Amino acid sequence: MKPKRIAILTGGGDCPGLNAVIRAVAKKAMGEGCEVVGIEDGYEGLVKNKVRKLENHDVSGIIALGGTVLGTSNIANPYHYAIESKSCKVTFKDYHRSAVNNFKKLKADALVAIGGDGTLSIANRLYDDGIPVVGVPKTIDNDILGTDITFGFDTAVWVATEGIDRIHTTAQSHHRAMIIEVMGRAAGWIALHSGVAGGGDIILIPEIPYDINVVVKKIKERHSKGKRFSIIVVSEGAKPKGGDVVVNRVVKQSFESDRLGGISFVLGGQIEKLACGIETRAVIMGHLQRGGSPTPFDRVLATQLGTKAMDLVNEGAFGHMVAVRNNEFTKVTLRDVAKGKRLVPKDHPLVESARSVGTCFGDR
Repeated sequence: MKPKRIAILTGGGDCPGLNAVIRAVAKKAMGEGCEVVGIEDGYEGLVKNKVRKLENHDVSGIIALGGTVLGTSNIANPYHYAIESKSCKVTFKDYHRSAVNNFKKLKADALVAIGGDGTLSIANRLYDDGIPVVGVPKTIDNDILGTDITFGFDTAVWVATEGIDRIHTTAQSHHRAMIIEVMGRAAGWIALHSGVAGGGDIILIPEIPYDINVVVKKIKERHSKGKRFSIIVVSEGAKPKGGDVVVNRVVKQSFESDRLGGISFVLGGQIEKLACGIETRAVIMGHLQRGGSPTPFDRVLATQLGTKAMDLVNEGAFGHMVAVRNNEFTKVTLRDVAKGKRLVPKDHPLVESARSVGTCFGDR
């Protein structure tokens, strides 16, 4: 039967293109005579029953708007919901039955969950517990299993590349080794693409542990050839051989409690110590990569993913995520999506291309 009412939520970190997906799903559904409700602040809205009906005017003019008009949360897991006491002690409770019951009260025929691996893993569990859910892949990290591309990635790469371009002039003027830290806790797609696009001399990603001595050797070689500056692009999740990631702080309530950040400053200190006379500076791009208006590519991709998600709803293909495989739209099971992350293969063609033009990945 054709759905009469659908619900939409956005979970996890904010991402350019979220509003374009909301718009696409809602407008297609409304055009087919379907009511649309928005669940606010991700799964927190499902647990606390924070919902509102969406009208056409609510989703008009938002395709170029960053963030999400529905709000989001990256700590509200219904199966492991954080409760903080007045003394700041955090305990966890299972509220998934409340989430399922609140969804049933909506009398919705489907839930469209837009999010990354954490959001979609929860969506898979909710599907097993009776919620008819369809997933849409969202993450700037481009690391969701089952799809070749996610919306938000292109925008993040564009922002990171612009940052690298701007750093280049300072590096050249002051003859420094400049380190640009970008997001990517487990997957180095942003660092790889922006590093290649920005002409990075050294690119460090989580999938290829680095040797600091190899990094320093590369910088010294450049100096010996009269290239008195170096550009180093590093993922926040990069780590040395036999070492570990740099943790900035711990957020116990979060799906991924360790918040990474600061590898660029650690690297800078090591480079200055081992390469005497070479001054370093570090810049952390951070949440700049998440904010602002999505690129035209991400707006188009988000629109297509949103309309395809509504197609899956109409087909009754619940428990699936809409995906892009070999330049075609398809579907994959949420169960498969929840199995892990899509990482950069060490022999990826772009890695090989970068190596062939002299880019160092810190391993050899």
